[in-house]
Amino acid sequence: MANKPNFNVVFIGHVDHGKSTAIGRMFFETGKFTEQELQKMKDIAEKLGKKGFEFAFVMDRFKEERERGLTIDLAYRKMVTNKYSVTVIDAPGHRDFVKNMITGTSQADAAILVVAVQHGVMAQTKEHVWLARTMGVGQVAVLVNQMDTVNYDESKYKKVVEDITTLLKTAGYKTDKMNFIPASAFVGDNITKKSDKMSWYKGPTLLEQFDLFDEPKKPTDMPLRMPVQDVYTITGVGTVPVGKIETGKMKVGEQVIVLPAKTGKGISGEVKTIEMHHETMPEAIAGDNVGINIRGVGKTDIARGDVIASVASPPPIAEEFTAQIAVINHPTVIAKGYTPVLHIHTAQVPAQFVELQKKLDPKTGQVAQENPDFVKNGDVVIAKLKPLKPLVIEKQSDNPNMARFAVRDAGQTVAAGICIDLTPKKL
Repeated sequence: MANKPNFNVVFIGHVDHGKSTAIGRMFFETGKFTEQELQKMKDIAEKLGKKGFEFAFVMDRFKEERERGLTIDLAYRKMVTNKYSVTVIDAPGHRDFVKNMITGTSQADAAILVVAVQHGVMAQTKEHVWLARTMGVGQVAVLVNQMDTVNYDESKYKKVVEDITTLLKTAGYKTDKMNFIPASAFVGDNITKKSDKMSWYKGPTLLEQFDLFDEPKKPTDMPLRMPVQDVYTITGVGTVPVGKIETGKMKVGEQVIVLPAKTGKGISGEVKTIEMHHETMPEAIAGDNVGINIRGVGKTDIARGDVIASVASPPPIAEEFTAQIAVINHPTVIAKGYTPVLHIHTAQVPAQFVELQKKLDPKTGQVAQENPDFVKNGDVVIAKLKPLKPLVIEKQSDNPNMARFAVRDAGQTVAAGICIDLTPKKL
């Protein structure tokens, strides 16, 4: 395959520490937009009294286009390195950060933590690090930005590195092999080109760092899980569920079960054909987007949100489950009885908060309060939830790919969570 493996990187860190500027600068230097476009951004920035914000505007301009639902941004946010096809996720605020991290394909494989050298670790730096950890982002590199504001002073860099190292270790990250890149995104030091102003630094540039991240291991050794994205009827073939295989492998001739299916108890059949990019294949593996036909499963038996699994090791349908949930953007508070919609893999199911068990301190991960009456923005809570419709979800320890979810209410993502325990339904 000439295609390079996909790699998702999210930029995190405190507001105004230069996340968008770093991405904008990197895209500019790798030829993703022209000198004229940059000049246009400079003019807008100056008019708005935001001189120096032109690179950030580049990302923001695409963000507006994203918000208007145009697909133009994909070309810009993708960037090809020697090793990967990288999708860059810019996370300006708390809200977008988590929404981006847990929706669809943007389960980040790695994070770039941006910290401005003159400010160091701030409140959002801490929260973002803990959220990245909670959401299962295993790899991190640090961009110590705005070095031009301290005259590229190595001792100032070292001090910040020390503080960030302490924070990352507290959150459970191993920092001994981690890179801390001193940079100035605004001037262009160590973004795509090595800077001559910091001869004391011998490590990679930001662009080089991408290829130093480990390729995410495809979870092919886990049981088969394929959440159904859509179901088509194709002449001459029949019913074709389409989706991405999250874990495991699927072979033609294999016995599979569709859960929860219309019955809520599952329906089984045999894989007749597997197609990817209009080519039939004998086998598909984790990461592949496929269309399949199952003997014995008709159009009315299967729908978006169902999960196709091997009969030998099916996932549970949850009666209730316990989750660790970060509240990001709720207009008031979340209390017992609250019933929002959960977005889990491709399923959307209403669920009720039946118990708030523990409130955790987002900056340390320690228990701050037992059985709180309510939780609000910025809180992390361990809660018990009851799905109001049959739902396939798994514990993080069994299958992290099937454990993450977003909590949505009134058209926005209000929280993000991960299932840590569950009571299966008796079928």
